[in-house]
Amino acid sequence: MNYARTALLLAAMTGLFLAVGYLIGGQGGMTIAFVIALGMNAFAYWNSDKLVLRMHGAQAVDAANAPQLYAIVAQLAERAQLPMPRIYIMHNDQPNAFATGRDPQHAAVAVTTGLLQRLDEREIAGVLAHELAHVRNRDTLTMTITATLAGAIGMLGNFAFFFIGNRDQRDHPLGAIGAVLAMIVAPLAAMFVQFAISRSREYEADRVGGAICGEPLALASALAKIHNTALRIDNPVAEANPASAHLFIINPLHGQAVDGLFSTHPSTENRIRRLQELARTMGGTSDRGRRGPWG
Repeated sequence: MNYARTALLLAAMTGLFLAVGYLIGGQGGMTIAFVIALGMNAFAYWNSDKLVLRMHGAQAVDAANAPQLYAIVAQLAERAQLPMPRIYIMHNDQPNAFATGRDPQHAAVAVTTGLLQRLDEREIAGVLAHELAHVRNRDTLTMTITATLAGAIGMLGNFAFFFIGNRDQRDHPLGAIGAVLAMIVAPLAAMFVQFAISRSREYEADRVGGAICGEPLALASALAKIHNTALRIDNPVAEANPASAHLFIINPLHGQAVDGLFSTHPSTENRIRRLQELARTMGGTSDRGRRGPWG
């Protein structure tokens, strides 16, 4: 089912490329955009995870240099019946995390140093369980490709600026007006695609992640801490690359805390309330019989 959604996403992104190419350069611009879109779709499928990790300065770690983190991930991956993902640390003071990879066999989880410093072990396990839920639900392929292509579409819209003054080319259907439209519509359209795929998946990853770690309230506590701290601490890399914001467990950008139309994430209050309800259905605050290396 997720591969069908990914195919639809790639088709939508390709359509946006063609539309922007037509507005900028008419039939010739659309042809060039089509060739670029094909190449970028192939690149995004195979390399978007590496690109996002590199973008955020993530560094790979293992059992030798991050034994506690590795043990938590290994325990959770076993519970979730997933292959062991690659583990990365981002040197960033804002507590946050994301997962990426085209399938569970090529998955990676990345956490910031701020998260490791500010959360206790149960809360870290809750966050990592949420990210592994994205892997198990096969959200990571769609989310990572969206981050790559949304940023590229926004860049393509910015290229339209260089064509605004060119009114002499007959192949331009709307001339300067078309270029202005491309510059405005392309990044907006990319944002709407992000909004459409992000929010429902966060709720589902919270639910599955709470079940994987056995302590939904630990995940709820982690969300509250990350949300409150992220409001005070900037994430400069995410601010410079907003197309990747929907990957994170909490929106790393400022001013996106409410459950509104232009938020890439549901409100933290709503997510915590659902996790509290999940904890009640599980019969307590934690699953004592399934504690891992953090308990």
